[in-house]
Amino acid sequence: MAGPIVVGVDGSKPASAAAEWAAADAQRRRLPLKVLHVCEQWPGGIDGRKYCLGTLEAAADSARAVSVDIEVSTQLLDGNVVEVLIGQSASADSLVLGSRGLGGFAGLVLGSVGLAVAGHASGPVVIVRAPAGAEHGRIVVGDDGSESAAEAMPYAIEQARARHARLLAVYAWQAPIVSAYAPDYGLLLKDAFREEARTAKERVARWRKDHPDVEIADQQVSKHPVPALVEASATADLVVVGSRGLGGFASAVLGSVSHGVLHRATCPVAVVRPRGKES
Repeated sequence: MAGPIVVGVDGSKPASAAAEWAAADAQRRRLPLKVLHVCEQWPGGIDGRKYCLGTLEAAADSARAVSVDIEVSTQLLDGNVVEVLIGQSASADSLVLGSRGLGGFAGLVLGSVGLAVAGHASGPVVIVRAPAGAEHGRIVVGDDGSESAAEAMPYAIEQARARHARLLAVYAWQAPIVSAYAPDYGLLLKDAFREEARTAKERVARWRKDHPDVEIADQQVSKHPVPALVEASATADLVVVGSRGLGGFASAVLGSVSHGVLHRATCPVAVVRPRGKES
């Protein structure tokens, strides 16, 4: 996608961290950056435009401070924040948001705006929780063989390439519920996992062949995907997941795995949705 990286800001600490992350990503990938603030209607007829402009310019200044020779533009829009952000995603390379904006409940790790946008936007949505810490030189991508995971892989490869980082494709297989009294119960599960792992390795081998300039490793584990990806996030700079994997309900816009990883991962998470399918 040739569009800019768009970061939504609202003056909160997670939004500031998102602006810094987006600026660094624009720098690495040589893309323009657009800093966006949605000025919603204030209660009691109060004119909040001065505050909105100040919030926007402060975030843009922070972004410019960590980027060099990158075009940084600003845009102030009115309207419903979720609807505006989803609309912006259609022409953006990616959309970057803080995990929880102003007015969110302190106990939440992901606010309603981030969750709604991640479930309906077009293309990658990156959720950033905190300022960047130590770099690990590793990107993690969830792979379950679904169409959604296949759409997430190119973005993960691009991120790894831009960062000169390793890419780890994690396939997590959750054993089906089978009666423990079934004949050869343990052997059946071992054979099933072995077959699933072999198929997963073959998928990664094809990506590795097509992208020889990126170091791509693979891991197959027998556990639920959410804890597997959350565990991997502890030593990753970014976790990339599809919006809905195998086993998800057709009507769901955000699957249980991507939802769980968004809430529990300790590093930024990119949820990659198909282009042209925003709701």
